[in-house]
Amino acid sequence: MEIKAYVANMVEAARTASASIRRASSAQKDEVLDRMAQNILDARDHLKEENVKDLEAARKAGLSGAMLDRLELTDKRINGMAEAIRKVVALPDPVGRVIDGWVRPNGLKVDRVRVPLGVVCMIYESRPNVTADAASLCAKSGNAVILRGGKEAINSNMAIHRQFVAACEGSAIDPRTVQMVDTPDRAVVTELLRADGYIDVVIPRGGKGLIRTVVETSTISVIKHYEGVCHTYVDKTADIDMAVAICQNAKCQRPGVCNAMETLLVHQDIADEFFQKMLPVFQKEGVELRGCETCCRMAPGIKKATSEDWTTEYLDLILSVRVVRDLDEAVDHVNRFGSGHSEAIVTEDFRNAQRFLDEVDSATVFVNTSTRFDDGEQLGLGAEIGISTDKLHARGPMGLEELTTYKWRIIGDGQLRT
Repeated sequence: MEIKAYVANMVEAARTASASIRRASSAQKDEVLDRMAQNILDARDHLKEENVKDLEAARKAGLSGAMLDRLELTDKRINGMAEAIRKVVALPDPVGRVIDGWVRPNGLKVDRVRVPLGVVCMIYESRPNVTADAASLCAKSGNAVILRGGKEAINSNMAIHRQFVAACEGSAIDPRTVQMVDTPDRAVVTELLRADGYIDVVIPRGGKGLIRTVVETSTISVIKHYEGVCHTYVDKTADIDMAVAICQNAKCQRPGVCNAMETLLVHQDIADEFFQKMLPVFQKEGVELRGCETCCRMAPGIKKATSEDWTTEYLDLILSVRVVRDLDEAVDHVNRFGSGHSEAIVTEDFRNAQRFLDEVDSATVFVNTSTRFDDGEQLGLGAEIGISTDKLHARGPMGLEELTTYKWRIIGDGQLRT
């Protein structure tokens, strides 16, 4: 395959489709997406067959259990994909929404209105449901998108993409609105990242290596969806039983995802009582603990943490644990070692909760609940294209609105500047 020609055809088609989807009505977009959701349900057996191919290859390649979990398409997850698309359909269309407006003393009418970004390129790893989420969110927000998933999920991703293409048949929507790279050749990524005359923004979602490669190679603006070195801080006033349940959920419910807890911080005044209840739970779940010196003295079964552990996204049943003196030390640890993704405090002290919310520099902060809720669907966005750890142009879960920008509209009746 001639890579330059392959990418040139793809980006030119995306630009053409972008103009088409920008003109599409909300009803036209919703009709196609609703059909896509039904197609996914109808193609359940086919999706699982293609997913088995990916799972078998991933096992041979030695992927971890957590990564295999991210890759697997179960009946529940297929149902979830369709449900997420229909939630996007039910959301109001952001395109054309007037953000604000005013009239100047000279009579000029000024407003700002939401418009699509244009052509999005998304580069991501593993989880096939991202393909469905990205397709629905980009199409609904009036964007064309080029999707390049990881080679470990290529059969699953292509099968999901075919459901969008089929949904476009007989509709006003150009099926090239969503395109899927069908080769694992990395040279395609390099070419896409240099297609700044066609692609408006790149959204990478994956591990450190992927993000770094994209940022260093791209000549296009990048919205980074970096790793999730997520923290939970158990304050001295925390309800112990609540804290244990929250920490178990944050670490164990699905350890291979970016909003799972990777570091647990515990106030020294509550550490003994908390660990008496927490450690047996982690032991039962098979969690390997790597702790500070204080933790190791309190619980001999804990391995000593290295400096690298505090900045590691394990995506597995491994957890760093540290005992801290107070809230100040906890906040300092989070801001120093965290990735700006998701952080939680468990406390009954309103002032400490408020300080944590105000002083922790992360995209999403929680009080008395699990970091696992940092998810577009869980927060009412319908779905998400990812969780941005950037501060520009979007931060946190990216839903429909975050896939738009705005333009100024100025209307006069002959005014001239003097």
